[in-house]
Amino acid sequence: MLDDRAKFLLKTLVERYIADGQPVGSRTLSKADGIELSPATVRNVMADLEEMGLIVSPHTSAGRIPTPQGYRLFVDTMLTVNHEQINAPQLVAEQPQKVIASAAHLLSNLSQFVGVVMAPRRGSVFRHIEFLRLSEKRVLVIMVSPEGDVQNRVIFTDADFTPTQLIEATNYLNANYSGLAIEQVREKLQHEMDHLRTEIAKLMHAAVQVSTEAHSQSQDEVVISGERNLLSVSDFSADMGQLRRAFDLFEQKAQLIRLLDVSAKAEGVRIYIGGESQIVPFEELSVVSAPYEVDGKVVGTLGVIGPTRMNYDRMIQIVDITSKLISNALSHK
Repeated sequence: MLDDRAKFLLKTLVERYIADGQPVGSRTLSKADGIELSPATVRNVMADLEEMGLIVSPHTSAGRIPTPQGYRLFVDTMLTVNHEQINAPQLVAEQPQKVIASAAHLLSNLSQFVGVVMAPRRGSVFRHIEFLRLSEKRVLVIMVSPEGDVQNRVIFTDADFTPTQLIEATNYLNANYSGLAIEQVREKLQHEMDHLRTEIAKLMHAAVQVSTEAHSQSQDEVVISGERNLLSVSDFSADMGQLRRAFDLFEQKAQLIRLLDVSAKAEGVRIYIGGESQIVPFEELSVVSAPYEVDGKVVGTLGVIGPTRMNYDRMIQIVDITSKLISNALSHK
């Protein structure tokens, strides 16, 4: 258990290292505001902190830097959020894909790190569907979700449908199936198959298939913006191996999805320090994330990914503000 003196020294060391990026020595710490201790006393306290695994000496440097455990203790018990003025433009209420892309870009611009947004997870429901003949046995299926997302798919049919048949199928589907989840459509279709004309039944099957594919593709969509920002972060630019691991994380996305899934179950902003769990397996990376809502219901997650040496105070505010902005833009007021 740390006493107040050790906590204050650790807090000062972490803040100094975040600001300067240089290992902090005992002489530097002893001159910091609020610390009225001799360099020798500071050295003794730092030795205790190092023994506890909260700070470490990089290479042969006389200074110390925080470990992931040190960052975690700092974030959990010592971090104070000073509400600075962050000028974040409003996100325009338009198609959800555009709002999500804009939110990822905004997170990246404000943080100067990497912005990530997980697309909303919703049931596969269509508000409107339309069939358009492209050529012989080629039909364009246009599906519009209740949120305004538009999905286009080209399907190849066994028969050559006339424009009149396609209009009839369009009208029937919109009149009888609009607003139903795709599983409900499938069940209803099975009961009504014997009573439907063959061409309408075939097109309905195609529509169900298209909707299922579109739903499965959008389930784990993660929008990433600003990966190149890491190239200018000194913590990474000196080590290409660290950069490569970070870019592999963005490319594979699977670990990002698991992380954002965990974040969606949390209330408010969460901070994941690199190396402390399998969720963020790289010691060099930290993630600040928060869920966002649509009409009062949590549907997705967003966050900032950057070096463990980041200004957590500012990142918390950026993520919190963007969460509110995307919620407002996607909700139906």
